[in-house]
Amino acid sequence: MASINVYSTLVVLFITCGATMATKENDHIIKENNCETKTGLACVLESFTSIFETLSISNKCCGERVVLGKVCHSALVKRTLENPLFKHLSPAKIIAKSIQTWNNFLALIDSSSPST
Repeated sequence: MASINVYSTLVVLFITCGATMATKENDHIIKENNCETKTGLACVLESFTSIFETLSISNKCCGERVVLGKVCHSALVKRTLENPLFKHLSPAKIIAKSIQTWNNFLALIDSSSPST
């Protein structure tokens, strides 16, 4: 449970002061697409713990992240990796996990959609 609190704190930190840490490209993408305002904090936390801690994510949050879009999802993950607190992590592994998590979002949304 302590690790969730650590990640919660880090996500809040990244959201509030991440603009100073983002590359120009990620910062531009995030600002242009209003990425930080399109989803609730609870879903941001679930998403990041699903990537960094391999925890599950609710259907509600999957839906929010899919609406947010893959461009925002990727830019937020990349910006997070730029933080010195995550320098010990392998960017390639985290990006691969981020892609896997995105695909899981889509699969969960597809599986919960009513058949036509």
